[in-house]
Parts: sequence; structure tokens; C-alpha cells
Amino acid sequence: MQSMFWTVELLAQALLFLIGVGFLVLIVLYVIDRLQTHDAVRRNYPVIGRFRALFTNLGEFFRQYFFAMDREELPFNRAQRDWVERAASGQANTVAFGSTRNLGITGTPIFVNAAFPPVSDQYAQTEPLLIGPTARHPYSATSLFNLSGMSFGALSRPAVEALSVGAAKAGIWMNTGEGGLSHYHLKGGGDIVFQIGTAKYGVRDAEGNLSDDKLREIAAHPEVKMFELKLAQGAKPGKGGILPAAKVSAEIAAIRGIVEGVASISPNRHLEIDDWDDLLDVLSHIREVTGKPVGFKTVVGSVDPLEDLFERIVQRGTQDAPDFITVDGGEGGTGAAPMPLIDLVGLPIREALPLVCDLRDRHGLKDRIRLIASGKLINPGDVAWAICAGADFVTSARGFMFSLGCIQAMKCNRNTCPTGITTHDPRLQKGLVPEDKGDKVARYAKGVVHEVETIAHSVGVTEPRQMGRHHVRLVQENGRSVQMNHIYPAVAPLD
Repeated sequence: MQSMFWTVELLAQALLFLIGVGFLVLIVLYVIDRLQTHDAVRRNYPVIGRFRALFTNLGEFFRQYFFAMDREELPFNRAQRDWVERAASGQANTVAFGSTRNLGITGTPIFVNAAFPPVSDQYAQTEPLLIGPTARHPYSATSLFNLSGMSFGALSRPAVEALSVGAAKAGIWMNTGEGGLSHYHLKGGGDIVFQIGTAKYGVRDAEGNLSDDKLREIAAHPEVKMFELKLAQGAKPGKGGILPAAKVSAEIAAIRGIVEGVASISPNRHLEIDDWDDLLDVLSHIREVTGKPVGFKTVVGSVDPLEDLFERIVQRGTQDAPDFITVDGGEGGTGAAPMPLIDLVGLPIREALPLVCDLRDRHGLKDRIRLIASGKLINPGDVAWAICAGADFVTSARGFMFSLGCIQAMKCNRNTCPTGITTHDPRLQKGLVPEDKGDKVARYAKGVVHEVETIAHSVGVTEPRQMGRHHVRLVQENGRSVQMNHIYPAVAPLD
């Protein structure tokens, strides 16, 4: 009985102590809030005003998991992410009780099913497509859906390893992004597209100029199949970047060819390229030095400048043409960028792709220049639309991030990614196991291709690239759909 009394007494004293500490904390916070000058809400409403910031931060979480409907979120909604997750996990991607998609939204693609589709043994299958027929080592690409550019440094080591392993298993190419070629990219042994950014990371000399010796060194890797010169990306067209000194580790410095511990600046464009002739000269030079197909990536703001490009190609001869053009949408990308550039600069891929395709075809370059579409195309319907619009290939970055387990926490630029994908915090990276995630990457890529082939079979063709604009209808403002070939009619080559 006595021991019970002392226990109750001890608990009571502990409770009083905690209450006293709580009051003391409140008094301290009150004084701090009253004296600080940078937050008017906290100054006028000490302590209570702190809940505003708390609820603002939690609001993003609650909207994602409790309040937003499956088709409401941006940049990718729950239905899109769930499809990727099921495909990556090897689960059946069938649904019950009808579509939850609002088919009345302007621009929604509706594919035109054939009255008499091919029989089952004529199921649509993707054929390899040759890129760079004039290069010494042309590339026969086997997959129409591939992995877009994401640099080591922007992505973590285990993320790059997992993508490399998964890409090899799926038979797709992996774009290095502009951060150079690391041995993590080569881990899986799959096909690689080496991207050359404005800072020439990985292929630069001591002054930051393009180095032929470094180009030959990269091209000597049998895994490297193509080179892509990046003029612009969707997240920040016309904008360069700074790699802070704190991020330039010995490993990063060695891979990128820069000085350890010194900030590195990426110019907003390639300083040696002032016009289309300069661009074609540089592309031809890289192709000659490496022997590999070479193209460029850009964001379309207007087709008028590209008209000049295609005219120069015709005048100079197709031997100087880029082997491919990657059209990136202005919808933004994986890394950090100024909001005005993400939101407002550059045409969306759904407008830009048909325009560029028509320019290419009108100048008679359809069989010479391959078109690669990139920009928020992560589900089979998106990829099938792009093929119908004229793309030869589609690449995705964020789709593959979802296959790695990305939860769209929107922390890519803060080094606090909870899934270990875009952070260099070793504690957070431990959550990403490359061997497991590599299988998910492969299943996602194969799942997309399989269901694009399913759509192709449904519309009546036996190879996805046989789909054309007449195979898809686009919903208009009045709620009715119109065949895409009526909105973007086929163009005849110029005489």
C-alpha cells in the first residue's frame, strides 16, 4: 500500500513538472514571437500563429492522401501514379466498374477501335528502328519507350544503379543526363545515350570546351550508343545552373571533369553555337569523332526558328542532319527550376510534337531524323498518343522515378527525398535497394510497351508505329471529339 502511494506521488510530481516545463516553453515561445520581426502573424498572435505554418506544411500531405480525388492532383494524379506502381510491382493493371476518367476534358485522347481488328495471333509487336544510318555505328533501338536524362548528382547512387539494372533487363536505353557517365550508369550493362549539356560535363577540357579525346573515351564504351546535345530542357529553357561547391565531391568532380570543392557554372546555352549552322557543324563533328548517332534535345517556343533549321538541313544535305531530335515539353522536369519557367515558358508536348513532326515531314526528312517525345508521358495512353502524333520514340524521367518508389513528396531540391531517389543523405538512401528496384523499373517499362501494343492491336495495326493521327480523336471545348488528323492534317513533302 505504501509503495502504491509513493508511485502515485511520483507520477503526480512528474506530471506537475511536465506542466511546468510546458508553461515555461510557452512563455519562451511567446517572448520569441513577440520580439521577432520577420513574421507578422506570429508577432500579432504569439504561439498560436505558429500553427499556420504547421498546417500549411501538413496541407500538402493531407491533400495527397485524404482530400484529393484520384484524377485531381498535379503534376501527376493518384490514378497515374497507381498505374505505374501496379505495373512496377507486377500486379494486374485491370480495373473494375468502369473508367474514373472524365472523358469530357478538352484535349483528352480517345483511340479509334477497329471494326475488325487483327486476330490474336497477329498481336501488335514493336519492331526495332534504326537511328543514324550515316554514322559508322548506327543504333538499332529495340524499344519505343525509354529512360530520359537524369544525372548522377541529381539522382542518388542507388537510384542510378537501379535504373541501369532495370533498363538493361527491359532492353531500353538509359540517358545519362548532363552530369557525365558514371560507373553506376554502366552497372547494368544496357544501352546508354550520353547527354552533353552546356557545361560539357564528362567531355570537357580544363577550360570547359568540348574535348575530342574525351568524346572518343566515352564512345569507346560499347554500351554508349548515341550522343545527345542538350540545347534546352522543359524545366528551365534558356536557363543555366550552378553546382554548389559543397556538392562537388571528389567522385562528382572526377566524373564531370571539374575541380573538387569549387562551384561549377552551366551556361544558359552552348557558347560556341550561335545559329543553326553552328549547331549542325557541332553535331557533325561529334558524329565524326565518335562514330555514333548524334541528335539534340530542345523545348519548342515557336516553329518559326525550326523552319530555318530544316531549310538549312535540306540546303546542306542530309549527311549533316541530326540523327534525332528530342522534343521536350515545357511542363517542367525532375529537378529544381524557377516557377515562371516551369509554368509559363515553352510549348506543352501535346502542342509542340505535332508541329515539329509536320516540319520534319514537309521537308522530306521523316526517314532521316527520328523524333523522340518527352514531357509528362508516363502511362500507356500518353505514349500511344505521342506515337500517333508522329513520335518514333518516347522517353520518360518521372515515370521511372515513380517505378523506383517516388511518392511525389516534392522534395527533389531539398536533399530530403524520403524515398532515397534524389537525396545524397546516406540514411535516406538506405531505403532504396537497387536490386529490388531494378526489377520494378524493368516491369514498368515492359508494362508500358505491352499496353501500347494492346492499344495498337485494338485500333487495327500490327506494329505500334503504324498508328497515325486518324487512330485517335481529341475532345474539343464543346465536349465532342474530332479526329487528330483533322486538327493536324498530314503534310506532303515540299518539291
